[in-house]
Amino acid sequence: MTTNADAPKSVTPHSAGGLRKQLEIIIFGTDTPAGRNFDIALLVVILASVLTVMIDSVPHIHSRHSEILWQLEVGFTALFTLEYFVRLWCTEHRRAYLFSFWGIVDLLAILPTYIALFVPAAAPLVVVRLLRVVRVFRVLKLMALFAELNEILGVLKNTARSILVFLIMVMIVVVVFACIMYVVEGPENGFDSIPMSIYWAVVTITTVGYGDLVPQTATGRFIAGFGMLVGYSIIAVPTAIITRELWERINARQDPFPTLNWNCPVCAKSGHSLEATFCQHCGSELDIPDELREASQHVG
Repeated sequence: MTTNADAPKSVTPHSAGGLRKQLEIIIFGTDTPAGRNFDIALLVVILASVLTVMIDSVPHIHSRHSEILWQLEVGFTALFTLEYFVRLWCTEHRRAYLFSFWGIVDLLAILPTYIALFVPAAAPLVVVRLLRVVRVFRVLKLMALFAELNEILGVLKNTARSILVFLIMVMIVVVVFACIMYVVEGPENGFDSIPMSIYWAVVTITTVGYGDLVPQTATGRFIAGFGMLVGYSIIAVPTAIITRELWERINARQDPFPTLNWNCPVCAKSGHSLEATFCQHCGSELDIPDELREASQHVG
């Protein structure tokens, strides 16, 4: 299987020809030194921008250094804006990128600052930039962990229906426990409404146990103890469902053929076969340069 370390050093963005194609290889691929450096630099800037937002949320720091922090915010926004438009310019699938998950996240990362220029009260919306930190998962590809991340996401997708059915059953159990406690304990013991009783049931069944609302009668305590035992089952069941699916996928996974580590411009996933022309995850056209295909095939 072809990895980033196995890619030949002779394959560079300049071999693709044309500035637009060079930028596409750097931004959407990590098989080149320039592509890896771009991902690392982007991650550093994202983390720095997130750290700036976090520091600015501290009252005494904001009162002393708000002007400097705002200048940093404007600088980060300018960089992200430039990156966003460069992505739009170099990709062959602009519309698909615009409405993709990553495209929306990139747009939301820059909009709040521009809104705050005209509506200062909207300045706190810059915390939306925290969404950009999810791009750290793309850099996991550099550490040969991106395939494992996709594996886990696939497991969660395949088990979503089973988990949803289980959650519906849990909600029914919570409401039943809440109604019973409302009848048994009553307003005189703090259970003054069914919604308040539902809150107690959730806290008890999840074994959190804040202790701000507790049953006072012997019958109520017996029901609470039974609810705690049910809570352990609630934790175990979804864990077992996900673990079983993950175990089956790991046992069935076989990859005897080399793959090309090229990030899809729409969903940013990789692991495509050397002959693939469309993304195996979202179906978007890949438009992989022939030079990279040939180099990966030679290494594989």
